[in-house]
Amino acid sequence: MSKSERVGLYPGTFDPVTNGHVDIIRRAARIVDRLIVGVAINAGKGPLFSLDERAEMVSDEIANMGDGFADRIEVRPFDSLLVHFAADQGANCIIRGLRAVSDFEYEFQMVGMNTRLNPDIETVFLMASENQQFIASRLVKEIAALGGDITSFVSAEVAERINERFGKLDLAASSD
Repeated sequence: MSKSERVGLYPGTFDPVTNGHVDIIRRAARIVDRLIVGVAINAGKGPLFSLDERAEMVSDEIANMGDGFADRIEVRPFDSLLVHFAADQGANCIIRGLRAVSDFEYEFQMVGMNTRLNPDIETVFLMASENQQFIASRLVKEIAALGGDITSFVSAEVAERINERFGKLDLAASSD
């Protein structure tokens, strides 16, 4: 990595990766030379998909973007403190997507903490595109669990995996 190379880290749980996440990934790739999408283990959120499944889904979405950025984007799982992971990856900025004021309040606190831990890593906020602002992974899972149509929130491939997962969960629950 050269001193002037801009390396961004876009961290998240991505459970599941949504069209909103892909939008931020695409836009972040435009402003950095290399983008690392860090898939966090975050067991406290009770993920629907394993860390490896989530990393695979993000990798598949990036491969399907088709805009020439995929060769500058890497997907890496992590289970450490964010600023430590960022430093280990050579990232000089952390990219966060914002949907609403409530996101900003949480992220503002995180920036303060991360800056105290490593003042050399900047945080850059990207506002969600207007047609993606309402999408949240948690809501996508709730809609899918209740049999709703999630195809406008995630890619067809991700929707299939979510619906398959809930189908398997429903079958397991009904066989007890």
